[in-house]
Amino acid sequence: MMERYSRQILFAPIGEKGQEKLLKSHVLIVGAGALGCASAEMLTRAGVGKLTIIDRDYVDYSNLGRQQLYTEEDAKQSLPKAIAAKKHLQEINKEITIRAVVGDFTPSNAEGLLERVDLILDGTDNFETRFLINDLSMKKNIPWIYGACLKSYGMSVSIIPKETPCLTCLMKAIPHDGMTCDTVGVIAPVVQMVASYQVTETIKYLVGQPVSKELVSFDVWNRQHSIVDMAKLKKEDCPSCGQNATYPYLTEERGMKTAVLCGRNTVQIRPNTTEALSLKEVAQKLKPLVSDIVGNDFLISFSINPYRIVLFQDGRALIHGTKDINEAKGIYQKYIGA
Repeated sequence: MMERYSRQILFAPIGEKGQEKLLKSHVLIVGAGALGCASAEMLTRAGVGKLTIIDRDYVDYSNLGRQQLYTEEDAKQSLPKAIAAKKHLQEINKEITIRAVVGDFTPSNAEGLLERVDLILDGTDNFETRFLINDLSMKKNIPWIYGACLKSYGMSVSIIPKETPCLTCLMKAIPHDGMTCDTVGVIAPVVQMVASYQVTETIKYLVGQPVSKELVSFDVWNRQHSIVDMAKLKKEDCPSCGQNATYPYLTEERGMKTAVLCGRNTVQIRPNTTEALSLKEVAQKLKPLVSDIVGNDFLISFSINPYRIVLFQDGRALIHGTKDINEAKGIYQKYIGA
């Protein structure tokens, strides 16, 4: 098996001992979009022994321009991204273990996903999830690598518990103006740049090499690059990493949860239940009421003019065609249940 990693082993900072450490490592990737795809593929080729990938979405044709693991067939079948990612990654490297989780990364399931995880890699597209990752990282003493990209601009920073400022400490230093790739776009090269920084720092940490602790940012279109030392931004009274940390983002939500997906004219509905749905039974019930119902082992999709609903096994639904939460809740309750 080591022959496939021979060129990597020849790189002195890794060597045989480092490669052995990689093969025994476990990385959790939260989000299997553009950054998650690129990072997962590099870590798979590098021989990280176990990857856990969690994502709540499914493959759409609009993903194919920058989410490198997916194919037209994945989009045609509306495969969940975590499932499609696992399928393609195992075709690259059958020697490693890949666990695919279709669902939201939430306070109720997050800690269970962290069993024997060495590092968390950020492949998300929203700060709500990143703050949850951050609090878990601080509580469980597990490092995570932040990454973000938009238009042609990207950034990354390593967050190491007890050593560096955490995301809550850094919020005034990291721009978050509400723009998303769905509203202003993104180009594939910046995705690859951010993922390259993230994966490099991941490998450094896993093989026992010093991790870079500065925030790096760049604009690939305008050929701009900067590195900022964040050490002085660590706050002793930070609620996430301070001496009396309360981990505010780990507070359990109750009742039906909703989220408007930025730039997509879509509301996600997540019921407060852990029971898996029988999609076949739901499809049978809905067949007389809706049009063009289709599905696979992981989700069903159907139309109720002017909406398109995608329902997952865990009860989550994406209500396409509205940004109105109450409207989306009404549709969910009427056709799927309370």
